[in-house]
Amino acid sequence: MTIKLHCFGESGNAYKAALALELSGLEWEPVKVDFFAGETRTPEYRETVNEMGEAPVLVDGDFRTSQSGAIQAYVTEKSGKFGGKTRDENYEILRWVLWDNHKLSSQAGMTRFLMNFLPEQHRNADVIAFNQGRLKAAFQTLETQLAGRDWIVGDSMTNADLSCCGYLYYPEPFGFDRAAWPNIDRWLSNIENTPGWKHPYDLMPGSPADRA
Repeated sequence: MTIKLHCFGESGNAYKAALALELSGLEWEPVKVDFFAGETRTPEYRETVNEMGEAPVLVDGDFRTSQSGAIQAYVTEKSGKFGGKTRDENYEILRWVLWDNHKLSSQAGMTRFLMNFLPEQHRNADVIAFNQGRLKAAFQTLETQLAGRDWIVGDSMTNADLSCCGYLYYPEPFGFDRAAWPNIDRWLSNIENTPGWKHPYDLMPGSPADRA
C-alpha cells in the first residue's frame, strides 16, 4: 500500500517528512495541501485529515500521524533507515530533532513566512530582526556541531540531519547565508549528494511560482 503524505512545497516541516520518505525507498505519494488558500483551517481538514490543523500528515493504511519528527520516526521504524546504531545515538538523534523543532525550524519557518509570504504592509521589521538574532545563534550551534563531522550524529545520515536541513535549501531570504557557515555548507552538500535527493519544490507540489 502506498503511503500518502499530505504536504505542500513551501513547508520546510513537510519537506523533512517528504525527504525522509523519498530517501528511505518506501513507496509514497504526495497529497497537496492548499495551505495558502486556508485548507488547513477548514473544519473538513480538521475532521478528516488532522485535528491539529497542520501539515504534514502521513497516512499508511489505518495508521495516521502528523508532526515531522513523528513521521520521520515512523519512516525509520518501517524502513530501518536514519536511526542510530546504538541506544546512545538514538537519544542523541532525538535530542537534535527536538532542538531543531524548537530552536532552528521554528525560527526559520516563522521568519521566512514573515519576510516572504505575509503581505508587505504587515511585516514588522523589529520582529524579523529579533527572530534573525535567534536564528544566528541556532546556526552557530549547528556550525559548531558539524566541525570535523560529516553528519550531526554518528557516521551516516540520520533523522537529525533530515530534520535540521528542512528549511535550509529554500531560496527565499530569511537570514541564512549558506556561504557564511562553511561547516553547514559542507553538510548540506553531503545531503544534496545523496542519491535520490530532491529540492523541496521538486519533491512536493506547490511553490511560490504557482501563485505568481
